[in-house]
Amino acid sequence: MTPPIRVLIGDDHRIVREGLKQVLGDLSNGAPEIVVCAEAQTGPEVIERVASLQGGEGVDVVLLDIALPERDGLDVLQALRAAWPALPVLMLSTYPERQYAVRCIKLGAAGYLNKSADADAMVAAVRKAAAGGIYVSAATAEALAAAVSKVSATEALSHREHQVFRLLTAGHSVSEIGAQLGLAPNTVSTYRARILEKTGAKNDVELALYAERHGKSAPAT
Repeated sequence: MTPPIRVLIGDDHRIVREGLKQVLGDLSNGAPEIVVCAEAQTGPEVIERVASLQGGEGVDVVLLDIALPERDGLDVLQALRAAWPALPVLMLSTYPERQYAVRCIKLGAAGYLNKSADADAMVAAVRKAAAGGIYVSAATAEALAAAVSKVSATEALSHREHQVFRLLTAGHSVSEIGAQLGLAPNTVSTYRARILEKTGAKNDVELALYAERHGKSAPAT
């Protein structure tokens, strides 16, 4: 008998975790094809849960939200890839594929799923990742093709600059961003200055307009 695909869900919203468990359970007919073996609500907790599962051997796929508290999903993705490179990580988000899919896959994700994806897509992605493949939806494929043909200013941002950019365009202050990312306000201000230079924006208002024009604004979570 084929062992079940063991999934860890990292999301700070209980209703999302419960919904994912129901979807995975329903489409596997409640059978042991896919089993949610662990859950986590914060970035550090995801890493702790994976470590507790025999260094990743007790989990086959991680479903990881980008907007996690304490340590965001992109940071956690990089930490998991460094510690357990063979462990597939599927990124989950409310953000559209054009905003994050390319960045996630470049960082080593096994795929990118919008939380509005249908149940069949969710299960297909888990199966593909567990088999060692990369799940690419039609929207993600389009985003990848666009990235190959043109690199936008935001694609030129470093990982940390992109984090600050996302939070700035979501309306967070420098002090709020510093608290969320564990950075001193002066450091956040330095990142902000670099972002303004790379995007050509003169201030936060122009940065927000830039984000809107290029489909890069970060929706509320």
